[in-house]
Amino acid sequence: MEVKDKIIIVTGAGSGIGRATAFLLAKYGATVVVSDINLEKAQKVSEEIVTNKGNALPIKANVANYNEVDSLIKLTVKEFGRLDVIVNNAGIGPNLLKTHESKLKDWDRVIAVNQTGVFYCMKVALNQFLEQGYGNIVNIASLAGLKASPNNISYSASKFAVVGMTKSAAMEYATKNIRVNAVCPGYTESALLNQLINAKPEMDAILKSVIPMKRYGKAAEIADAVVWLASDNTRFITGQTITLDGGTSL
Repeated sequence: MEVKDKIIIVTGAGSGIGRATAFLLAKYGATVVVSDINLEKAQKVSEEIVTNKGNALPIKANVANYNEVDSLIKLTVKEFGRLDVIVNNAGIGPNLLKTHESKLKDWDRVIAVNQTGVFYCMKVALNQFLEQGYGNIVNIASLAGLKASPNNISYSASKFAVVGMTKSAAMEYATKNIRVNAVCPGYTESALLNQLINAKPEMDAILKSVIPMKRYGKAAEIADAVVWLASDNTRFITGQTITLDGGTSL
């Protein structure tokens, strides 16, 4: 993967897909800004990367707060002189309620992080990319942003939005040497999936029954696709959504 010496921010990098992505980027020689709302988790990931002879810097940021996003990117540029790639991974899960039962506060919270947070990160990063003349955005969407996902209205809405924002921005900046792509994971081993199964244990068998491969994805498998899109190996790819779901969408 051609990411050596790139300066790359990964949001939500304290766990799950973000953590796996940060480690893989560092393995291939990128300098990773490990960002998470939980500074302790970000520091732990960063320390593990450095222990393994990689380069990393932990920065706390709540992507639902525009000022914190602005500060994250400004601190990165101040420290390293540029920003090559941002991976917008930070996200939170659904509350598994039918639409009419959904709580307003839950809707607001999910949209604030998963949709508005991605917009904030894209907006600030794009300003930096335009100034330096290039850049690359990789958004983490979801299979729930491509197909119906019942009892999941806020999460589904937010992830459909991420897919739409990815395509719109890709069109806007294609002539500016700026690429924008997304990955759409299916059911993946993560805290979000654990939350779902813990709430409804019967969902484990139900979910696996609709996955042709009969297993969940692994964070490292999603990270492979993210790092590929972040690399110079994909210089002619923009506006795409790569689905990693074990065949579920079939």
